[in-house]
Amino acid sequence: MSRMRYLRDVTTLGLEQDACTGCGMCEQVCPHGVLRLERGKAVITDRDACMECGACQRNCPSQAVTVNAGVGCASAVLKGFFRRTEPSCDCSSSGSSSCCG
Repeated sequence: MSRMRYLRDVTTLGLEQDACTGCGMCEQVCPHGVLRLERGKAVITDRDACMECGACQRNCPSQAVTVNAGVGCASAVLKGFFRRTEPSCDCSSSGSSSCCG
């Protein structure tokens, strides 16, 4: 089974390895396995699989991981799930499910 792909080279995910303490929280909370520990530090294994949900950043005690959460379709998917509606990434829409505003 292939991994979920988003647009190439557009994610806002960032990692400051010098600040990483190697706690592993980012690896545990990432729903797509984008981050993992190697030699006691976090590394980004597949940047384009990041859906920008923000779980890694919110759970990083050393603030080594950064991401502009909710800017991509992940926001629409999550809103759709909690509202029990279809996700919408239609930026021309003025509806509340748009991921662009």
